Amino acid sequence: MKKNIKPQPAIFYDVNGTHKADTCESLKAASRRGELHLAGLAHGCYPGIKMPTKLLPELCVYCIWDANKDQSWGLDLHRNEGIELGYLTRGTLDFIVDGIHHKLKAGDMTITRPWQPHQVGNPLISASRMHWLVIDLGVRRPNDAWKWPNWIHFARKDINRLTQILSHNEQVVWQGNKSIEACFEKIAELTETTNNPENIQTRLQHYINELFIEVYEMFQNKHIELNPRLSSTQRSVEMFLAGLSDHLDYPWTLETMAKHCNLGRSRFAHYCKKITNMTAADYLTHCRITKAQHILRTHPHFSISEVATACGFESSQYFATVFRKKIGLSPSDYRSQCYSKEAGQAVLSSTIQTSLNKPSKKRA
Repeated sequence: MKKNIKPQPAIFYDVNGTHKADTCESLKAASRRGELHLAGLAHGCYPGIKMPTKLLPELCVYCIWDANKDQSWGLDLHRNEGIELGYLTRGTLDFIVDGIHHKLKAGDMTITRPWQPHQVGNPLISASRMHWLVIDLGVRRPNDAWKWPNWIHFARKDINRLTQILSHNEQVVWQGNKSIEACFEKIAELTETTNNPENIQTRLQHYINELFIEVYEMFQNKHIELNPRLSSTQRSVEMFLAGLSDHLDYPWTLETMAKHCNLGRSRFAHYCKKITNMTAADYLTHCRITKAQHILRTHPHFSISEVATACGFESSQYFATVFRKKIGLSPSDYRSQCYSKEAGQAVLSSTIQTSLNKPSKKRA
């Protein structure tokens, strides 16, 4: 007898650890409460009618919600494993990507790259009719190549160009058009009128291809600024190094750092030197000492051993040796010096304030 295995979300690996694809739990809960109309076709943990495993397996989800009133929920900052296309046909919607807040209006289309963090609602969803679909392109590490499903029927040069545009472009909100909107609405009609996804596979596949063709042709008619660094190996290493300071307690080696970027040791070392002008080991030490200085200044009750552990040093003795070599003081002396300066500044500030508060003597 076969056991029912609960589906698990896809996982992405980078310097910040592992990230699971969003499963839209707040949207599912709102649908169960009857707050909005929801229809979808889905694999895995996404909302909607579950599709057979082998039926368009790369289509993670197509979903449409129709909320005729402001909602009590939102989709917090999250990631999806594939390229995500969204289209707002009615209402308004807050959409936040990379810290930038966009106010979507009817006719706006959103495009986010695989695993690009984004938020829908600020924090709650407003009255809106929103379509979205996610296509899994096999990306599980920052510099993985995009692999399109074999049921996306593009000429090789066209799919290469589409990939280049989508992966090298930072614009996430686009003004859609009637043709793109019609594709989304046709997929919605299919979704809302079936209980058996296998019966609509050919037409669903056709409409998704048509959608991507319309999006591609829209791009062809626009001047689009491309930034190849967004998907370059160097960009992957830059992202890793930018997040390294948040994970200094991990026992990093050149090999583990390279592995997190899906690179060999020498390749990672090359890019690290190019970006920081330091070896990987020197940059790691630099980050650890910088963090140690911050902790020593701001956490007076931390013991030297606790500071060493928090910054990833194997022992307090080794930490003290490296710290003295880089800063010229022992960790204890550095902390004392910082607090002596702060105390002196506090006394000076108090003296000045007292002087200012004294009433001036009246002249005779």
